[in-house]
Amino acid sequence: MGSASQLVQIELQPPLKQPKPSWLRAKAPVGDNFHNLKKLARGLGLHTVCESAQCPNIGECWNHRTATFMLLGDICTRRCGFCAVPKGRPQAIDWDEPRRVAEAVATLGLKHAVITSVNRDDDNIGGARIFAQTIEEVRRVAPDCRVEVLIPDFQGIDEALRIVLDARPNVLNHNTETVPRLYRAVRSGARYERTLRLLERSKEISPEIATKSGVMVGLGEDIAELLEVFRDLAQRRVDILTVGQYLRPSRDHLPIARFYTPQEFEFLKEEALRMEFRHVESGPLVRSSYHAHEQADSVTTSTV
Repeated sequence: MGSASQLVQIELQPPLKQPKPSWLRAKAPVGDNFHNLKKLARGLGLHTVCESAQCPNIGECWNHRTATFMLLGDICTRRCGFCAVPKGRPQAIDWDEPRRVAEAVATLGLKHAVITSVNRDDDNIGGARIFAQTIEEVRRVAPDCRVEVLIPDFQGIDEALRIVLDARPNVLNHNTETVPRLYRAVRSGARYERTLRLLERSKEISPEIATKSGVMVGLGEDIAELLEVFRDLAQRRVDILTVGQYLRPSRDHLPIARFYTPQEFEFLKEEALRMEFRHVESGPLVRSSYHAHEQADSVTTSTV
């Protein structure tokens, strides 16, 4: 695919102090749903990745009655170079958390709940059981709400993946994040082949459950590398692909190599669709859960 890499010119060292382009400015979060969810999450002692990861789409998603809850506390056992979630030694697993997440989903009348977590390499099986119990609790109190899970790699433990899949989420998401060459700097503790295997095993174990993965751009990769990742994901029959711009959470995180233009995101979307993904979301402000309700509409027809 050498010709593809020539279609989009890559600038290796743009000025790092340049202001954000106009297409990266999100609307300030407003609206009753936004304020109600924030208040309720505080009252129930819950964490939303929308806030912890400083997502630019928080207002839009929450006002569409879509929210992403972060299980297993707010301290991660890994130190990924792109992530704003705090790192360190986590607290003990809170086995009442699934009930509280389900209470929030039901109280807010959410139509699509995304359930994710920090990495808990100290207890992968326990983490998987929390995912499964949360899916079951949401289904019990809010049967019309679709449930998407964004899971860690569980260090490649098949039993943990089966525990989650047995709870029948509508969508199983595991993010690829970047190209293999950049994994060591970007995804501490992760392995590219392990990510591909997880997505492949998901389809082998539960072929009827939609799978999804996301990639960030602007970390120093090139177009040819991105297209190779897309092909790897398509070969694993991943249904939904998301592609978005990496934004640096702080000076302590990896620098932005460059900003992709809206035209480049459109090019990436067109190339991915040629690989027969069922849905592709590609744009500067796209995050894993952005328009998640619409993505699910395109690949699922009812609760699994």
